[in-house]
Amino acid sequence: MGVSKRLWMVACAMSANSGAPGAQQKRFAAYLDRLAQAAGHLDRAVPLKSYCTGLLLPGERKSVEPMAARLCPDNVRQTHQSLHHLVAHAPWNDEDILEAVRHYALSAMQKEGPIEAWVVDDTGFVKKGSHSVGVTRQYCGQVGKQENCQVAVSLSVSTSQASLPIAWRLYLPEAWAHDRKRRNQAGVPKDLRFQTKPAIAWEQIRAAVNRGIPTAPVLADAAYGTDTRFREGITELSLEYVVGIMSSVTVWKPGQGPRPKKGIGRPTKLLRRDPQHTPLSVKDLALALPARAWKKVSWREGTRTRLRSRFAALRIRPAHRDYWRSEPHGEEWLLIEWPSAEVEPTKYWLSTLSANTQLSDLVRLAKHRWIIERDYQELQQELGLGHYEGRGWRGFHHHATLCIAAYGFLVAERSRFSPSACAGQLDLPLCEMPPKFRPRGSPGSPRAA
Repeated sequence: MGVSKRLWMVACAMSANSGAPGAQQKRFAAYLDRLAQAAGHLDRAVPLKSYCTGLLLPGERKSVEPMAARLCPDNVRQTHQSLHHLVAHAPWNDEDILEAVRHYALSAMQKEGPIEAWVVDDTGFVKKGSHSVGVTRQYCGQVGKQENCQVAVSLSVSTSQASLPIAWRLYLPEAWAHDRKRRNQAGVPKDLRFQTKPAIAWEQIRAAVNRGIPTAPVLADAAYGTDTRFREGITELSLEYVVGIMSSVTVWKPGQGPRPKKGIGRPTKLLRRDPQHTPLSVKDLALALPARAWKKVSWREGTRTRLRSRFAALRIRPAHRDYWRSEPHGEEWLLIEWPSAEVEPTKYWLSTLSANTQLSDLVRLAKHRWIIERDYQELQQELGLGHYEGRGWRGFHHHATLCIAAYGFLVAERSRFSPSACAGQLDLPLCEMPPKFRPRGSPGSPRAA
């Protein structure tokens, strides 16, 4: 049997069980048809459907070779070549696929409730060596320290119950951005220039606005929220935010702000400070608050009990470089968390939600970022987001796009009918692996990676 026919049978294997396919199999087949159409060229349809199927089948490793062995155990080599070409070399557009995923999954998610938040985050992949695109020693959230890794920035949309990544891009460190030789070897687009992570995230947010995705407050941690230009950019897009900030960020006390400059000669429009009238850090402001400012608030059910902590919220003006401004920054919320067992406050947020927002609503939205942890746990552990073994820019993004596409089907299934839908537990047929098969680089394999 030819490899194309074999791949087609596996990718469309929803009809392989005892005759007529079930409802879930039919939905999966229709979903794959949408993705294949978005990929453009007809020759990509079969390997794309097979790749997404392979990501959803059970198995510890979701790199190309083990998936090929699960999909076509009697023709692993040709299947491997077909899948590898699709992800590493074929010039299909990631955004076209993600658009199809968004259209399918978001419509299912919104049947359970409206979009409540857009969540900015990044995730890291520990790597050995220095040749994989974008790899360098940098902070890796996966291990919680500096490590040799790749880091990608993402934007997710979330309802109260479900979330889905809708944009994904590798962060290219300055050392890579300015190294022409390594860029060429990894296939980095020639027009791509160095951007900070907040700058990448803001572009993703702007693109989502332009595509007409239902808007919601933007959530981000302190690595993004401390960046004043990032916050101002969100406001320029007419979006609200609840973003973490570092304890060193300076603000004006409630009711205070910078004063107009005075002096001899021509009047100036710039604002001024003086030794008797200066801003202070959010940490110092929090430590000076009276006991009555702190309220106990709960926000969701945890694994054993309802989560709760102490919070204070007050209206302030950010002070970052306002001496170069003619008008002060607008008032916004400063939200502070100080658990009773801690010796000092632990977290801080700035928010442009309306002035009449309740403390409980501020806390609930600030803590809503937790929802995407489930996404990345499953994308990493079950769908093989970090399992791609190639080194190039195109392959890195193609593999991630197809992982998100496979995850999008799971999100839609949970939103519609089956809350327990997981990779490896769908009603998809699984071929028996070739005897004694060991993917390259695995323990016990005689072959080098």
